[in-house]
Amino acid sequence: MSRLHARIGTLRQLEIFLAVYDGGSIKAAAASLHLTQPTVSMQIKKLSEAVGMPLYDLLGRKLVFTEAGHELSLTAREVLNQFERLDMKLARMRGLTTGTLKLAVVTTSKYFIPHLLGPFCEQYPDIDIELTVGNRQKIIDRMVMGLDDFYVFSHPPKDIETDSIEFLDNPLVVIAPEGHALAQKKRLSLNHISKENFLMREEGSGTRYAIEEFMKRQGCALNIRMTIESNEAIKHSVMSGLGISILSSHTLTYGGDAGLVRLNVAKTPIEAHWHFVWLKAKEHTVLGQAFLEYVQREGRPLVEDELKKSGIH
Repeated sequence: MSRLHARIGTLRQLEIFLAVYDGGSIKAAAASLHLTQPTVSMQIKKLSEAVGMPLYDLLGRKLVFTEAGHELSLTAREVLNQFERLDMKLARMRGLTTGTLKLAVVTTSKYFIPHLLGPFCEQYPDIDIELTVGNRQKIIDRMVMGLDDFYVFSHPPKDIETDSIEFLDNPLVVIAPEGHALAQKKRLSLNHISKENFLMREEGSGTRYAIEEFMKRQGCALNIRMTIESNEAIKHSVMSGLGISILSSHTLTYGGDAGLVRLNVAKTPIEAHWHFVWLKAKEHTVLGQAFLEYVQREGRPLVEDELKKSGIH
């Protein structure tokens, strides 16, 4: 039996190392763990000495992890995940559900996810939630590293081994400022909107991906005037007359639609769906399983009812 575990240091050192690995710097790790930078550096140095190999090289101010560092990150994550699962199982034996539920969601889903989490946290008041919000590419990167329990996408990646459930419709609608000339027309074609200045989400956005795939199928091109990295910024830019856009109905339901009108364009809304996704290779924690059951049993009807009240469904 290998004796490496006897030399490799403490679980806290593994936790600190993962914070450095995920954050990309000593400074970021220190901030996330509420430690001083010298403390983080000292613990990483001790861990490196225990392994007997350097874990990263310093190129200028950038940390470049060695092969040993990459391998240690995989093992450290596996070890800490095992302890997290044990903690949840022991909690269930005590009749409690504690621990941390980790969710990573694409930007647009942030409008309804809090409405889903609120009632769940009321059922399990002793749990913690770690919610990461980012564009589609950022959430895919987190999935590749296996950082979270669940991921929320409108278009899940096809090249990663995952399981998923379809959660909710995500219709994408065409919007313009109040008083826009197109708003006076009862029925528009895609040709009408292709001539207008168009405000598009950034590369890596799920909304952009859906729009581009739809336009490709329709054989239609948009006149992209600006690329903007925020739904809220797009809404305000549309209100200011800079162009028209296509956004998820949820950004208007929960984020407000004052000053905007939805255009009645043929073949829209663009049909899309929200999915809860998880890695096939990663076993659910007890808390994760409880959350998945809640999403299917109570969460979906809860959010659907809210959307019906808003007039989207």
